[in-house]
Amino acid sequence: MPMIPVLDIQHMSKQALLAHGASDGVASVMARAIAWAEARDNRICGLYYLESYCLQLRTGRVDGTVTPDVQTPRSAEITVDAGHGFAQPAFTAALDRALEAARTHGIARLGVYNAHTCTALGWFTEQIAQGGALGLGLTNATPIVAAPGGKTRVIGTNPISFAVPDGQGGIAMLFDQSSTTVALGRITMAKAAGEPIPEGWALDADGQPTTDPEAALQGSMTSAGGYKGWGFGLMAEILAACLCGGTLSKDVKPLKTPEGAPHDLACSFVLIHPSETGFYDRLRLLAEAVSQDEGCRMPGQGKVIRTEVEVPQALWDMVQGLATPAG
Repeated sequence: MPMIPVLDIQHMSKQALLAHGASDGVASVMARAIAWAEARDNRICGLYYLESYCLQLRTGRVDGTVTPDVQTPRSAEITVDAGHGFAQPAFTAALDRALEAARTHGIARLGVYNAHTCTALGWFTEQIAQGGALGLGLTNATPIVAAPGGKTRVIGTNPISFAVPDGQGGIAMLFDQSSTTVALGRITMAKAAGEPIPEGWALDADGQPTTDPEAALQGSMTSAGGYKGWGFGLMAEILAACLCGGTLSKDVKPLKTPEGAPHDLACSFVLIHPSETGFYDRLRLLAEAVSQDEGCRMPGQGKVIRTEVEVPQALWDMVQGLATPAG
């Protein structure tokens, strides 16, 4: 597989989005988000999604030219109507206002609705932390998870991300994880590779454990930690879909299908400004306690941010093709 500089991934992703109808501003933000994911070995949220972004731009399932509508219904509540556009530009349009609200009031809520899937939630919460606030992010997705003991799919993988500033412009902690045992993309990638999945990841349509990714996709995924993960998934569903006016997971259509109605998803962010004297001192002591054993660290610490990554030749060929204007 060729090694591709992350900056080249960002450039080619932008060109592909522009070629399929996105505005320059939208294409720039989305390309940065794709490159961010690839640099962190998160291909599921990087180039893996580029083709569907482009195809949905062409069909109109996502609007690549819309200007997000940012409102402040209450002094510590910021809402953004993404206008059936991408979530990333909508968030970007409101972030400074949300950070200012958090500094003023100690806590603020930022809700994005009428949006395309946000893919990597860490991209959002990292920026909140870089702005000096603790950031909690939640969203929902297509239905793929049944209640414990059931087999009817009710909620999505419903990821949660949390990022903490270090007081010096950096990140003390960052995690971004689905409320399921694994992300859905791990199963679709296993199917594409013709490989089995480990037992415990999913159930078939009859509610029985399976190692067949196709049977898993026809059945349901397991919540991380059973009923404990199910609770976190429901929390994400309520704070995103219910609180921010998004479509419930049970009614969300497949996210990567080119045709169909807009995703109409919502994502919810809570920003907390750490004005408490001694916060960073206690945070440092906590980090020291976590890392006292060899190989242990705060989530997100010690992660290598790559400047170039391996990309399968077929995938890179596809990216180059998408970046070439038709005709």
